Amino acid sequence: MDLNKYTAQLREDLIAAAALGDEKTQATAAALAAATENSARLVLLAALSELATEVSAAVGDRTVHVSVDGTDARVDVRKTAGVEDEHPTFEEMTGDISRVTLRLVEQLKSRAESAAAQSGQSLNSWLSTTVQDALRDQMKRGGPGRCDTP
Repeated sequence: MDLNKYTAQLREDLIAAAALGDEKTQATAAALAAATENSARLVLLAALSELATEVSAAVGDRTVHVSVDGTDARVDVRKTAGVEDEHPTFEEMTGDISRVTLRLVEQLKSRAESAAAQSGQSLNSWLSTTVQDALRDQMKRGGPGRCDTP
């Protein structure tokens, strides 16, 4: 967003208001408009930053960042660090359920059980979620987990 557009409008409005006065008033208004242009740009940036903070608080899982490059203000929306996509629980999933026998070495099974316990899930739910996440990641990359048929 080019902030010059807004500071130019402010300058034009000030000069237009001064047009009602004499030449000295008009010259003073033009000088004031030029002198306050950088200050106006900073005030606009402060307002945009405050707006970004309010929007970030409202959406929760995203943060809005405002930065300046010369006279351009840039807005960047980022996923909040540490916020994970919510996964449906095993009970919330729909469709046919298939039973799978999975053979794991004891050490790997123990680590999976610990990870499931830490996330507050049963081993079965944790494994289902882990497989679902792996398939989602693979689909994002266009890998073999992608489902091309309905």
